[in-house]
Amino acid sequence: MLAAGVALTLGLAACGNGGTEAKPAEGGGAAPGTIKIGFMGDLTGPNAGIVIPPKNGAKLVIDEYNKTNPATKIELVEYDSQGDASKAVALAQQAIKTDKIVGLIGPAFSGESAQVGPVLEEAQIPSITASATNTKLAENGWKYWHRILPNDGVQGPGIADFIAGAAASKNAFVIDDKSEYGKPLADAVRAQLTSKGVKVTNDSLDPAESDYSSVVNKVAATKPDAIFFGGYYAAGGNLLKQLRDKGVKDAKFFSGDGSLDKGLIDGAGAANAEGALVGCPCYIATPDVTDAKVKGFADSYKGAYSADPAIYAAEGYDAATVIVDAVKAGNTTTEKINEFIGKVDIAGVSKQVKFGANGEVEAKDIYIYQVKNGAITLLGKASEAKLG
Repeated sequence: MLAAGVALTLGLAACGNGGTEAKPAEGGGAAPGTIKIGFMGDLTGPNAGIVIPPKNGAKLVIDEYNKTNPATKIELVEYDSQGDASKAVALAQQAIKTDKIVGLIGPAFSGESAQVGPVLEEAQIPSITASATNTKLAENGWKYWHRILPNDGVQGPGIADFIAGAAASKNAFVIDDKSEYGKPLADAVRAQLTSKGVKVTNDSLDPAESDYSSVVNKVAATKPDAIFFGGYYAAGGNLLKQLRDKGVKDAKFFSGDGSLDKGLIDGAGAANAEGALVGCPCYIATPDVTDAKVKGFADSYKGAYSADPAIYAAEGYDAATVIVDAVKAGNTTTEKINEFIGKVDIAGVSKQVKFGANGEVEAKDIYIYQVKNGAITLLGKASEAKLG
């Protein structure tokens, strides 16, 4: 319902400078309107477990904002790409031409981000991804693109330093899934491990297949003390199960943020997944958190979704907060929202949120999580965490 019973919509006609202008409905008057913000990512596909939490985090912010009866309402429009770049491009075109969004949270994955980025840039639609980590995304000269988490050029070396340091690895086997996300992340781990004097053996797998015996046999023959997988949890869980079934039980299993989901445990089996370590440029608010702001977010999230915050829920919340704050400040055109994002400097739930000129967030912390007793637990920052 709109205030005073006057129904207006905010007409979102693209301006020459990439902005949008509000057009009152017939009858005139400065009554409230609605603008649309999109969220794009894999919401029903095989790796939806790491996309639904940031979507929920974003929705939580917008629902809280709309409850205050502001002059301008915000509608969150969901675009389920299923992680497919071709679908993502078509959805982006729909979001721009039909739905007239003024901002996008996402895309969630790096491959779809690489394809959608030019489409959003041409239309001058500001975006903030809460989970795409491919380093090269920031090298395109895009002015409307932003990332609210450190990239794989930070994540990979951070995880590798933990593998070589706290885990004391001397002989590591690094596997990637050949994707726009998994291979560059694995390459960053490979390079850093090599620089630390760790012997590195390399291989790749196809996540579309179910039998990884070729890779698993090579790992078994190499007898590494550590294994790193660059890819998503659906393949990661399957790989871990096959490794343990083959008898590769002593090597510590590591992965990156794409595997930070209970699906890793479900796919591998609780016994096989026990002790697995996952690095992430994300902070997951645990039930026992003491920071008042983070606890408030965690409590609100659980109240809304009957679940504790999971991977990238806090980043989705912070990304949406930035855009909502822009609207609160009176910015409802794409150009003005983008200008606001470029100048923002706020204490978010996940980190201090401030973007560089290339759209990268300035915060650089990487965290290490471990599977203990069938649950994912936080060990701490990669630079400080220790294995028990």
